[in-house]
Amino acid sequence: MSVAPQRPLPASRGRAVSGSVLGAGRGAMLIEDPITTCLSPPVHDMICKLGFEVGENWDINRIVTQSGDVCWQTITACVMYTQSARSLDYRGSVRLLGPVCEAVHSHLLSLTKGQFETRYAPWLQWTAFPELFPEIFAALESLQGPAISLGLMKLTACLERALGDVLVLLGKDCPFLLRDLLASEELAQVFGRPVMDVLKVFVGSPCGLNLRNVLWHGFASPHEIPPKYCSMMMLLTAGLGQLLKSYLEQSELVLAHRAPVALANLEEMIVFPGKCRTSQLPLRKGDVTPEVLGVLEDVMRNSTFVPKVMMPYWEAALLSFRSHRFADCAVLLLTQLEAGLRRVFAAVNQCPRRLLTAESTALYTTFDEILAEHLNDSKVNQLPLFLGEPAMEFLWDFLNHQEGPRIRDRLSHGEINLPEFPKEAANQLLAFSGALLLRFVDEDLSVAFKEEAAISSLAALADSYRAHVHPVSQLKKQVLSCEKSLRVWPLLPLPDEAAGSAATSETHACEAFITEILRELLRHLPERDSLVSGWDSLVSGWDGVCAGRWSEAIQELCDTPVQTLFCPRTVLEVVTVLRNISSRCACVSHQVAASVELRHRQWVERRLRSRQRQTYLHMVSSVKLLSPMLHLILLLIALELVNIHMVCGKNPREYQQYLKFLKSVLQYTENLGAYTSQQKNKWSETINLTRTALLKIWNFTEKKQMLMHLAKKSASKGVL
Repeated sequence: MSVAPQRPLPASRGRAVSGSVLGAGRGAMLIEDPITTCLSPPVHDMICKLGFEVGENWDINRIVTQSGDVCWQTITACVMYTQSARSLDYRGSVRLLGPVCEAVHSHLLSLTKGQFETRYAPWLQWTAFPELFPEIFAALESLQGPAISLGLMKLTACLERALGDVLVLLGKDCPFLLRDLLASEELAQVFGRPVMDVLKVFVGSPCGLNLRNVLWHGFASPHEIPPKYCSMMMLLTAGLGQLLKSYLEQSELVLAHRAPVALANLEEMIVFPGKCRTSQLPLRKGDVTPEVLGVLEDVMRNSTFVPKVMMPYWEAALLSFRSHRFADCAVLLLTQLEAGLRRVFAAVNQCPRRLLTAESTALYTTFDEILAEHLNDSKVNQLPLFLGEPAMEFLWDFLNHQEGPRIRDRLSHGEINLPEFPKEAANQLLAFSGALLLRFVDEDLSVAFKEEAAISSLAALADSYRAHVHPVSQLKKQVLSCEKSLRVWPLLPLPDEAAGSAATSETHACEAFITEILRELLRHLPERDSLVSGWDSLVSGWDGVCAGRWSEAIQELCDTPVQTLFCPRTVLEVVTVLRNISSRCACVSHQVAASVELRHRQWVERRLRSRQRQTYLHMVSSVKLLSPMLHLILLLIALELVNIHMVCGKNPREYQQYLKFLKSVLQYTENLGAYTSQQKNKWSETINLTRTALLKIWNFTEKKQMLMHLAKKSASKGVL
């Protein structure tokens, strides 16, 4: 694998950075010794030594026939069990399987690409990604450690996805963890329990080689993974294909692969635009330019975030990006971000043992622990305090939030179509990685790097990052989207006859309620001139100007920053209810708009019967009331969201009462959705429904138990 030539460092800034400095500019910390391995001694012994202890030479014809049939009995005979035969003897199994793997590796290296494909390609078609295996074969021939490790990571992900497809074929849900998948009785019935035990030795347990986890979690450096294990995993995958073929023929079943998973909400998370001063070519938003890429390479080579033993992975990531292999770039970056952050995590929390792979009796330190609020002993994790909220929010957005892309999970479990992996995702990961690495560069060098306009811009964007897929952020987007749909209502076509339709006493009562509640809510708007000026116009009528003012108020409230990192459970519960309310409001808005357009067209074309004409006039009257009502609810949501963390100050009884109130508002919006549907058309009933809801809102507002009220009280106490 060739590596791009290194660019010269900024003028008079070319001195190397000591490997002992970590986090220059944010409070330097010292690392006593350079990192030579992240594998604990027992794990290092298991992977790097144990499989080489037996010097037996195996005849390859005992392992695989000339036609490519895998001799499973030979392989399973090397699997050892404890005396009770109730569990696997992993060490004994690795020791005996080592020479078998060596023979398989020599065999594969003796084949040409054409011979490999002729002999094994048919048996690899059962995976969802058969074209991966010639690529891995080429990596084995190259003898490049990063390429072999990358191939093995992709192979384990592909194998996990394919085994999950088999389990789904049998009518079972696929578990999230590979070890649970390998332990399933259904797969044992298809492939045989001894075969599944072989897989457990290689990838299914921390007691064994555990190749999948030590690579995907960034523990193993390129030279620590013996290539023979990659070769063996290739052969095992082909052998599984042979066993599956026999099973499918006997059962008369047909294997179907689950569709790849798309990365959710990726477009709205593109925050790192490229900027190239030397190129006149237009760039898409989110592009990392060649200019930026060159400087990032310099940053990488001078950042103490990157241990020397892991540098080949970073170089391979940049080469993959330049070669437009964006999935490969993302895989390598994610594993190395985890490895680097684990190093910082161990330093700031003063727990050096957490840097290494754990034994089978303890958990590995992975992203889950690294990004958590607390350590497993309930102490506060110092890493979030060290990195700062913007960096933490980026990592949570891309890795953890259920509504986010969850890139590492999707890649490591084989859920993504690798050839179609979006460039935008690799762009964002690469840009963020560069901004992170820049923080671990000597201060003088950091200043020099930031003299580059593109790098300065990248660092500024990283420092200002806000959560995009946190439930709070999603609620803001929902409110703004719903408000936008409501703005169309004044433009909806209404018949001339409807202009003079008389409002009922119920309608007048509702309008009075709305006005009074709005006056109360407006008292709790943030004290900004743009919000507080012109209050009278907001409650004096419902013309287009008024709608515009409400739009501005709701927009500014949604632009108000709300802390999202490590939200308490009570906050998330309230946000969930508010999101449900907002979602129902949006449904009502779109439903009403569609109904009014349809009925107006029928009115103009004189296709409405007498009773339908009366229903349409009731609809018009209701729409005039529902517009301010839904604006009221959106304003209420926005105000409560700004003060959402005040819910933590409620005692259990107050909290339950508050939830009950919000759920009553949710019930109103759900009923409103049913009444305004084209199936029911109960427009007159919506007025009574609205009056009841307004009464509940008014009564609860009078109790001063809204979050906006608690915030006001808290502010008053602070002033005193």
